[in-house]
Amino acid sequence: QCYELRCVNSRWCNPGSPSVVVTGTNLCPPNWNLPSDNGGWCNPPRQHFDMAPPSFLILAPRVAGIVPVQFRRVPCQRSGGIRFYVQGNYYWLLLYVMNVGGSGDVGDLAVKRAGEPDCNYVPASRNWGITYQVFAALGNTRGLVVRMTSYSSPRKTIVVDDAITAWWSTGLSYQGSNNFY
Repeated sequence: QCYELRCVNSRWCNPGSPSVVVTGTNLCPPNWNLPSDNGGWCNPPRQHFDMAPPSFLILAPRVAGIVPVQFRRVPCQRSGGIRFYVQGNYYWLLLYVMNVGGSGDVGDLAVKRAGEPDCNYVPASRNWGITYQVFAALGNTRGLVVRMTSYSSPRKTIVVDDAITAWWSTGLSYQGSNNFY
């Protein structure tokens, strides 16, 4: 998902209050051993963005460290198809989903071998952040087709027929021609 952030109510905000659009790629796990008020950064109800320096420096100088931000969800602007980084083995496939346009979110994901009927889709479960896992022996002699549905409203489903080529290998990235637009 993509968010536009702006530094607010801090002496460290850069002049003109510029904004930056970032992609949220994972979830910070709570630490229930720390208090939720000013202790654990990831504990509910706190919200925060842990940003890389190039994005943070648009909002405030490095010495600021932590600044309050105003944020809103915005559509993800992407060029090219959705990318999939493949990990796992013959019985377990781990897909790291990147370059998702439109709403930028993936609610459901399923995979099947190219050329097989739609009833052969194997549902994936979310492993962590934007990583999905499939527990099935898919083999690599055929390409893989990925079906994804966004969870934001309105829900949109796309099928990436050329998501992963035949003779795919773990440790590599593949780019399909479709995207959420």
